[in-house]
Amino acid sequence: MNLGLFVLRVVVGLLIAGHGVQKVSFHLGGQGLEGGTREFRGDGFRGGWITALAAGAGQIGSGLLLAAGLLTPLAATGAIGVMTVALTVKRPHGLWVQNDGYEYPLVLVVTAAALAATGPGAWSADHAIGLTPYPLWWSGVALAAGVGSGLLTRLVLHRRSPADPPVEPAARPGTV
Repeated sequence: MNLGLFVLRVVVGLLIAGHGVQKVSFHLGGQGLEGGTREFRGDGFRGGWITALAAGAGQIGSGLLLAAGLLTPLAATGAIGVMTVALTVKRPHGLWVQNDGYEYPLVLVVTAAALAATGPGAWSADHAIGLTPYPLWWSGVALAAGVGSGLLTRLVLHRRSPADPPVEPAARPGTV
């Protein structure tokens, strides 16, 4: 089991971190911070370069922590948060990734939640410094905080598309 958790943590953590590196640099096929900014603006987000930098840093930090098995519930929360935002962006395209769907972000959310539930295993920094085992309720906290922060980020930073119809204000009771 420890070998399986180690492989899962390292592969998923490094992929998440690598995705963050792409957002903020020219490494790993990235388009630099300008490219990350364009990507977020193209997806309808406010904030310019600071949004791209925050997302990239969140992915790099949570991914590296997951890979190391260090502060695993916190790492899982960060990964779940950034991947929840990605999932909301991809949701209109359906599930499957070949249609630019949300399949991949969903797999990463579930994997991070599973790692929060199982813990990082014996071959981890958490175990080496005596932080494990984490109580099971930490997995619920990681999932709720991660999904909640991702949805809040989407709500606060996402602009309405000009193609979206305007939202009519709700009538107050007693008015015509």
